[in-house]
Amino acid sequence: MRLTTSGESHGKGLFAILEGVPAGLTLDLSRIDGALALRQGGYGRGGRQKIEKDHAEIMTGVRNCVTLGSPLTLAVFNRDFENWKPYMAPEGCDVSARRLTRVRPGHADLTGMIKFDTDDARNVLERASARETAARVAAGAVCVQLLEALGIRLRHYVRSVGSVADGREYSFEALQNKSPVLGMVDAEKEQKAVELIDWAREEGDTLGGMVELRVHGLKRGFGSCMTYREKLDARLAAALMSVQAVKGVEVGAGFALASLPGCLAHDEIFYEEGRGYFRKSNRAGGIEGGMSNGEELVLRAAMKPIPTLMKGLQTVDTDGNVAARASTERSDVCAVTACGVVLESALAFELACVVLEQLGGSNMKEIGRRYKEMK
Repeated sequence: MRLTTSGESHGKGLFAILEGVPAGLTLDLSRIDGALALRQGGYGRGGRQKIEKDHAEIMTGVRNCVTLGSPLTLAVFNRDFENWKPYMAPEGCDVSARRLTRVRPGHADLTGMIKFDTDDARNVLERASARETAARVAAGAVCVQLLEALGIRLRHYVRSVGSVADGREYSFEALQNKSPVLGMVDAEKEQKAVELIDWAREEGDTLGGMVELRVHGLKRGFGSCMTYREKLDARLAAALMSVQAVKGVEVGAGFALASLPGCLAHDEIFYEEGRGYFRKSNRAGGIEGGMSNGEELVLRAAMKPIPTLMKGLQTVDTDGNVAARASTERSDVCAVTACGVVLESALAFELACVVLEQLGGSNMKEIGRRYKEMK
């Protein structure tokens, strides 16, 4: 499969073209809008979410809720475009208004201005904005349903917000009990996280956090140890790192393995008649040698605090190169909950690519049959 997204944060809309979706996949279209609604939720979100109520329009590739095998096009139109039309209209607008030259540390502003030879960071930030992820979530909701049709399920939860961390380990089924407020499982930890977000809002500051993702039902043998491009962990890590503000990814026990002796770092292998090979631990996170080993996939992604701070960090105004306080755009205090939805969508897309590449096939019947026949 191939996914291309386009659109600007305050432009007409966000668009996704998903190529290679097999024919015969029955879609629950309400789940696409459901995923978009979850992306807009979470405690600590900003004013933009009160303006937009995201809805995905399927423009091509689906008939009577069933995929045709042709490219699938999804559109999420921006309500806020009407307010920004005088400054963003492709047909002609006032580009001198709403210029941004007090570049924000941690954002794409300054480097993008230099790379793309522009004196207005808005030409960069409109695309670098996490608003782009609305298109990826819409496409990801299709990929989630494709994987589920094969018996592969995905879940995620917020493991930490700022300094408030939940160190407990949960079963896959327990993750369905996460809270709608922040996406955490432990109510006590979540309350502390809410209080921390309130503090950050009062201080004009922002917070990041960590999201854990799980994949249940993926059979062994996806990915390869033969070439580095085919390594499953490399591909999935790259998919998660592609999400805005993500600065770190780990698989299984991840970075903790670096401080352990080998006898405590690896998952011993057992065999039982009728059950086959299995492991009693999962420090590898379901991936060994770049291949899925039949255990649950476990990945974590660290999101940095959003770089748009209401109090503004020290920076330079590129008009004159003088010291200044960074510009403030309408932003969130904490978007870790939304990031979890985006990460799951990015993971679902890349995982669907891996599965389809190995199984082949043009329609869901033959793909489903081939997956069922795998050991």
